[in-house]
Amino acid sequence: MAHTTERPVREREDASIGELLSAVTSDAQKLFRQEIELAKAEVREEATKAGKAAGMYGGAGFAGYMTALFASLAIVFALANVMDWGWAALIVTAVWAVAALVLYMMGRSRMREVSPKPERTVQTLKEDAEWARHPTR
Repeated sequence: MAHTTERPVREREDASIGELLSAVTSDAQKLFRQEIELAKAEVREEATKAGKAAGMYGGAGFAGYMTALFASLAIVFALANVMDWGWAALIVTAVWAVAALVLYMMGRSRMREVSPKPERTVQTLKEDAEWARHPTR
Protein backbone atom coordinates (compact mmCIF):
# COMPACT_ATOMS: atom_id res chain seq x y z
CA MET A 1 0.00 0.00 0.00
CA ALA A 2 1.36 3.44 -0.93
CA HIS A 3 2.22 5.76 1.92
CA THR A 4 0.88 9.31 1.56
CA THR A 5 2.36 12.28 3.30
CA GLU A 6 -1.02 14.02 3.53
CA ARG A 7 -2.75 13.60 6.84
CA PRO A 8 -5.63 15.59 8.30
CA VAL A 9 -4.47 18.66 10.21
CA ARG A 10 -5.79 17.12 13.45
CA GLU A 11 -3.26 14.30 13.11
CA ARG A 12 -0.43 16.77 12.52
CA GLU A 13 0.17 17.90 16.05
CA ASP A 14 3.87 17.93 15.32
CA ALA A 15 3.50 19.52 11.87
CA SER A 16 5.56 22.58 11.13
CA ILE A 17 4.07 25.90 10.11
CA GLY A 18 5.38 25.30 6.61
CA GLU A 19 3.55 21.98 6.35
CA LEU A 20 0.35 23.52 7.67
CA LEU A 21 0.66 26.45 5.28
CA SER A 22 1.26 24.02 2.42
CA ALA A 23 -1.87 22.06 3.35
CA VAL A 24 -3.97 25.23 3.55
CA THR A 25 -2.61 26.43 0.21
CA SER A 26 -3.36 23.08 -1.40
CA ASP A 27 -6.93 23.12 -0.05
CA ALA A 28 -7.43 26.71 -1.21
CA GLN A 29 -6.20 25.82 -4.71
CA LYS A 30 -8.56 22.85 -4.86
CA LEU A 31 -11.47 25.00 -3.71
CA PHE A 32 -10.59 27.70 -6.26
CA ARG A 33 -10.52 25.11 -9.08
CA GLN A 34 -13.91 23.78 -8.01
CA GLU A 35 -15.35 27.29 -7.96
CA ILE A 36 -14.00 27.93 -11.46
CA GLU A 37 -15.65 24.73 -12.71
CA LEU A 38 -18.96 25.76 -11.14
CA ALA A 39 -18.72 29.20 -12.75
CA LYS A 40 -18.02 27.63 -16.15
CA ALA A 41 -21.04 25.34 -15.82
CA GLU A 42 -23.29 28.25 -14.89
CA VAL A 43 -22.03 30.41 -17.75
CA ARG A 44 -22.63 27.55 -20.22
CA GLU A 45 -26.17 27.15 -18.90
CA GLU A 46 -26.92 30.86 -19.25
CA ALA A 47 -25.32 31.00 -22.70
CA THR A 48 -27.66 28.21 -23.81
CA LYS A 49 -30.66 30.22 -22.63
CA ALA A 50 -29.36 33.33 -24.38
CA GLY A 51 -28.80 31.35 -27.59
CA LYS A 52 -32.36 30.10 -27.58
CA ALA A 53 -33.72 33.60 -26.96
CA ALA A 54 -31.53 35.00 -29.75
CA GLY A 55 -32.83 32.27 -32.04
CA MET A 56 -36.35 33.43 -31.30
CA TYR A 57 -35.37 37.00 -32.18
CA GLY A 58 -33.89 35.73 -35.43
CA GLY A 59 -36.96 33.60 -36.09
CA ALA A 60 -39.19 36.61 -35.48
CA GLY A 61 -37.24 38.68 -37.98
CA PHE A 62 -37.16 36.00 -40.63
CA ALA A 63 -40.83 35.10 -40.16
CA GLY A 64 -41.78 38.76 -40.36
CA TYR A 65 -39.85 39.23 -43.58
CA MET A 66 -41.13 36.10 -45.30
CA THR A 67 -44.73 36.64 -44.34
CA ALA A 68 -44.59 40.27 -45.31
CA LEU A 69 -43.26 39.31 -48.71
CA PHE A 70 -45.30 36.27 -49.78
CA ALA A 71 -48.48 36.09 -47.74
CA SER A 72 -49.02 39.80 -48.00
CA LEU A 73 -48.92 39.71 -51.74
CA ALA A 74 -51.39 36.84 -51.93
CA ILE A 75 -53.82 38.41 -49.49
CA VAL A 76 -53.54 41.87 -51.03
CA PHE A 77 -54.47 40.41 -54.40
CA ALA A 78 -57.43 38.60 -52.81
CA LEU A 79 -58.66 41.68 -50.92
CA ALA A 80 -58.18 43.89 -53.96
CA ASN A 81 -61.17 42.11 -55.48
CA VAL A 82 -63.47 43.68 -52.87
CA MET A 83 -61.74 46.99 -51.96
CA ASP A 84 -59.13 49.49 -53.07
CA TRP A 85 -55.55 48.17 -53.43
CA GLY A 86 -54.16 50.61 -50.84
CA TRP A 87 -56.62 49.55 -48.12
CA ALA A 88 -56.01 45.88 -48.88
CA ALA A 89 -52.24 46.35 -48.51
CA LEU A 90 -52.65 48.30 -45.25
CA ILE A 91 -54.85 45.61 -43.66
CA VAL A 92 -52.39 42.86 -44.56
CA THR A 93 -49.45 44.85 -43.22
CA ALA A 94 -51.22 45.36 -39.88
CA VAL A 95 -51.91 41.65 -39.48
CA TRP A 96 -48.28 40.68 -40.05
CA ALA A 97 -47.06 43.46 -37.76
CA VAL A 98 -49.08 41.90 -34.93
CA ALA A 99 -47.51 38.49 -35.64
CA ALA A 100 -44.01 39.97 -35.57
CA LEU A 101 -44.80 41.81 -32.32
CA VAL A 102 -45.94 38.59 -30.64
CA LEU A 103 -42.73 36.78 -31.61
CA TYR A 104 -40.63 39.73 -30.44
CA MET A 105 -42.40 39.79 -27.07
CA MET A 106 -41.81 36.05 -26.61
CA GLY A 107 -38.10 36.46 -27.40
CA ARG A 108 -37.79 39.42 -25.03
CA SER A 109 -39.48 37.42 -22.27
CA ARG A 110 -37.03 34.56 -22.69
CA MET A 111 -34.06 36.95 -22.78
CA ARG A 112 -35.10 38.40 -19.42
CA GLU A 113 -34.71 34.91 -17.90
CA VAL A 114 -31.00 34.93 -18.72
CA SER A 115 -28.72 35.85 -15.85
CA PRO A 116 -25.21 36.99 -16.81
CA LYS A 117 -23.95 36.51 -13.25
CA PRO A 118 -23.19 32.95 -12.04
CA GLU A 119 -25.44 33.14 -8.95
CA ARG A 120 -24.47 29.84 -7.30
CA THR A 121 -20.77 30.56 -7.68
CA VAL A 122 -21.15 34.01 -6.15
CA GLN A 123 -23.03 32.50 -3.21
CA THR A 124 -20.46 29.78 -2.58
CA LEU A 125 -17.63 32.30 -2.85
CA LYS A 126 -19.32 34.41 -0.20
CA GLU A 127 -19.67 31.34 2.00
CA ASP A 128 -16.01 30.43 1.44
CA ALA A 129 -14.90 33.95 2.32
CA GLU A 130 -16.99 33.87 5.49
CA TRP A 131 -15.51 30.53 6.45
CA ALA A 132 -11.98 31.78 5.77
CA ARG A 133 -12.61 34.74 8.12
CA HIS A 134 -14.14 32.56 10.84
CA PRO A 135 -13.20 28.89 10.28
CA THR A 136 -14.50 27.69 13.66
CA ARG A 137 -18.15 28.77 13.08
